[in-house]
Parts: sequence; C-alpha cells; structure tokens
Amino acid sequence: MNNVIRRKKALAITAVVAALSMSAVACSKDDAKKPSEGKPAAGASGFNAATTGIVNPSTTKGGELKLWSPQDVDYLDPARAYYGFVWSMQRLYIRQLFAYDSKPGAAGTKLVPDLAAADPVLSNDGKTYTVKIKDGVKFEDGTPITSKDFKYGIERVFAQDVLSGGPTYLIDILDQGQKYPGPYKDTDPDKMGLKSVETPDDKTIVFNLASANSDFKYLLAMPSSSPVPAGKDTGATYTNKPVSTGPYKVSEFTASKGATFVRNENWDPSTDTIRTGLPDTVSFTVTTNPDDMDARLLSGDIDLAVDGTGMQAAGKNKVLKDEALKANADNPFTGYIRYFAFPTTVAPFDNVECRKAVIYAADSKSLQTARGGPTSGDLGANMLPPGIPGADKKYDPYGLTKGEPQIEKAKEALKACGKPDGFTTTIAVRNNRAPEVKSAESLQAALDKVGIKVTIDQYDGKLSSSVIGSPENVKAKGYGIIVMGWGADYNSGSGFLQPLVDGSFILPNGNNNYSMINDPEINGLFKTAAAAATPEAAAPFYTQINQKVMEKALYLPINFDKAFVYHNPRLTNVYFNDSLGKIDLATLGVAK
Repeated sequence: MNNVIRRKKALAITAVVAALSMSAVACSKDDAKKPSEGKPAAGASGFNAATTGIVNPSTTKGGELKLWSPQDVDYLDPARAYYGFVWSMQRLYIRQLFAYDSKPGAAGTKLVPDLAAADPVLSNDGKTYTVKIKDGVKFEDGTPITSKDFKYGIERVFAQDVLSGGPTYLIDILDQGQKYPGPYKDTDPDKMGLKSVETPDDKTIVFNLASANSDFKYLLAMPSSSPVPAGKDTGATYTNKPVSTGPYKVSEFTASKGATFVRNENWDPSTDTIRTGLPDTVSFTVTTNPDDMDARLLSGDIDLAVDGTGMQAAGKNKVLKDEALKANADNPFTGYIRYFAFPTTVAPFDNVECRKAVIYAADSKSLQTARGGPTSGDLGANMLPPGIPGADKKYDPYGLTKGEPQIEKAKEALKACGKPDGFTTTIAVRNNRAPEVKSAESLQAALDKVGIKVTIDQYDGKLSSSVIGSPENVKAKGYGIIVMGWGADYNSGSGFLQPLVDGSFILPNGNNNYSMINDPEINGLFKTAAAAATPEAAAPFYTQINQKVMEKALYLPINFDKAFVYHNPRLTNVYFNDSLGKIDLATLGVAK
C-alpha cells in the first residue's frame, strides 16, 4: 500500500479500478464505518449497492462528467475550502502528501501516500515528521513540485486576514509561539519564514512539532496542506483559478454559476494511485431549484448531485416507488450530524437551563420527518457520530431517541433559567437547504408550545462563513439558534469535535464553534488526546469531551445523517467512500 506505483498510463487506470473492485467493504445497519464480515462485492448492483462495492467497474475514458449542486462552492482555494463536497471535488484537481484511498466504505478511511514517496519517518519521540516527495510530480504548467511549494501552501493558512474560511489546525500545531503572520507579511526574502517547517532539499520536507500528535498525518491529507507555487499565488483571488496538481485543471469558474474542469496535460497517472482521470471534462453547475435538479438526474441529463445531501422529497418518493430507478439509488450514512447550535453569547442562551429547555421541547420525530423521514438518518442522541473512535450511539442524556417532546422537563428548565413564560429568539438557517428550513419550522412549532417564540431568518447559504461564521454578526443579529450540519475533517474525535467546541478554534470569520464555548477542561482534553500514542488510545478522551459537551447543552442533534442519493446509471466506478461520506469522484467515469 505504501509503495510508489509506477506504471504506464493504461495499466495505472486498470490497476486502480481492479484494486477498487477487490477491496469493497460493507456497512452494517448501525455503523457505516464497520467493515463487512462477508466477501467484498465486485461489480455490485441494485439499491444500496454502492455502499457495499463498486457499481459498474470500468476503465473507459472520455465523455463529460456532469455534476450539479444546490449549494455553490465556498472556495476552490485549498487553503479556504471547508465544505465537504468541495473537498470531494478537490480530489479532481488538488493533491496532498497523503490522501484517503480510493476504496469503498471503511477501506477508504486509510491514508496512503499521494505526492509523498512513502509514509513519513518519525523521530524525536514522535515530534518530527520527515516526508520525501515523489519523483516526476508537477504543477499544471509543468513546473516540478518541490518541498518549498508544500511549505508555502501551508504558510498561506496562517494568513487568516486574507484567506479566512478553511480549517486552522495547522496554525495551532505549527506556530508554537512564533506568531507567524503568513507569507504576505513574511519578512523572509524567500517567504519561507515559518520556523517549524524545514526544506533541507527540494525532495524533503520536515515538520517539527512541539509535542507528539497522533493525528498529524491526517492534517497532511487535508486540502489546506496542498502545494502552492508562490509565483502563481494571487491571494484572495487565487480561489478563482487555483493551480492544479491532479488530473484536471480549472478552465472556467463563475461564482454562483459553476465551473468547468479540463484535462491537466502535466498530470502523470504513473505517479497517482488515487485518481483515474477517466472523463475528458468535468462540469459543475449551481442550481437554485433542487427539484429541477432531481428531475434532470432521473431523466439522465446530469450525472450526480455532488453536494451529497440527497434527493428532495418529491424525487425520493418517485424513486422509492419505482424498482428500476431504485436500483440506481443508495441510502448510506454520511458521517454527518445535522444539528442546532446555541450561541452562548446570545441571551438567554448564556444560561444552560434555557438551552436545555429548547432540547426538551423539541419533537425529535418531527425533526426527522422534516429532513425526509427515516431515510434521512437515525434520531440523533449526542454529538459524536457512529464510526468515530470514542463514539457511543446509545449515549442519549436528553432522551432524544424517544422521538417525542418532553414538555414538563422543558417547563422545569424554563423555570430554572428564570423564563417560566418562555422567551423570544431567532433561528438562522440557509435558504438553499430545504430540509434545514423545514427543521427550523419544526423546532419553531415545538417551542411555541412552551412559550418560546421563534423568528426564522433565512440567509444565502454561500455566505455562511460571514453570516453565522462571524461571532460579531451572530450576536448583532440575535441568532440564538443556528441550523447546520457537520462531518469529520478526518476520522478522529478531534477531526469531528475540535472545530465545534475547542475555544482555540473560535475565529472572527469562518467560525464553526457557533456555541462560542471556550472551556479549559474541554480544551485540555483535546491536548491530552493529541498526545496519545495512537488514535485508539485517544478515543476515550473524545468520549469524555462528547459527554461534557452534551452536559452543557450546547447542541441539539437532529440525526445521525443519511442521504438518499441517486446517480445516473451511465456512471462507472460508483462507490461511497467513508472518509468523504459521499460518492468518490476520484475514479468516476461515464459510459459511452
């Protein structure tokens, strides 16, 4: 798995698809991350087949892969992108040192070398990671990728005043008190001033950590760790045309409209065990009409709704009633939780009992129905989804899996928070996510029964990072409740929970810690978990964090998310990858 595969073009494509077919795994009913005990399914077909194997294995090249979404990308820039479906799309044009393997199910959560020649060499008691770069890897203009390009790409993450929006794990781990301002304010003449990352030669990059971190390799697989050529960096506008290292490059991009990706002539498939580059072009189209998108899917006009949230109610019902259509559909766990967050900076949600009142008053069965019924996911019980080490699906401190409101407990909590007659508040929700709007309406109706009067404020979903991601705006608007969904940045408790509840992750823009919790005990548990020898050893600490978060009533989980996904039957190499929670675009093709 860790050896560099060097083969001719046709053989590389054949080998990847063959490997896919031989490594499929099944997901159990209760845990999408658990490998099947049976044989892997190669060339699977029928409903849910892509959750257990490869549908339509093929090496056929050519054609146009047509992707649509009701949500625009946040950013194409690897340092700024944070939407899960954008990370999935970036597998088409962005490569990192390591990447999640192109395999179905749990096998796809394993990291393998991508631009790295092999796994990192650890030294200095696990605090130093040394990585060698593959030979023959290039940017889209043919320039060789060097260690300095990786360092510069990582340094860009530090420029949060220019490049906000993306994950900031690397800042927390690599800054180490230097207060590095990012390359745009770097006084080093070569813009290589980040001290904790060294480039002794063009093929070697060395990361010096302040303490051992068992999750660091995961961070090197995130888009924010991608190489960027300093001479091509245009700062905030780099997102319009980021430089490619993958099989495709950005040909056109128009915000709120879409993008076109064409072949990158300088991508060498012999250096790439992750991607097959089968289609000639990939188009991405943003729509304001999800129902029309579903209709186009069913008619065969387009190939896939790439946002991964699944079909709307009308389209889903049509598929469920037609066995021929249903054979091209799947209902996998996505690894996401859909939830409401309570900003503690907005009164009266600075009072834990007021937060508990909302949780107890909620009608969890109605919330599930609002998202599409049982096919939308299992009733949420806590904030750590199945499959993440440390998760306990049965942990249900507020009795949410009972599926009904607990009116008396809600009233008791209102009395305890000094609001026996209720209060008023505002729910913020993305206007282009119908299930989220319906969830807000369900909660609004349930809260009304205990005297909590709610106004729903719908905002443009593409502005999330500056609307709900701005703590100042949240407080000014009086957003007491925020509707959102979240999936793990990587398959670890820190990859899921840390952006949501670690106080050091609070940002002025692009913030995801909507509750604004900054609890020393929770923050400290993250540090303790990071110092564990292995992800398995860290798992119990994430169990504790999850419990403390729920005890503080910072979130109301709606469900452990599933998506009802239909794909065009002409697609080849179709499977769900657990690391993505979506159909893997890296190997998709289109049958002629």
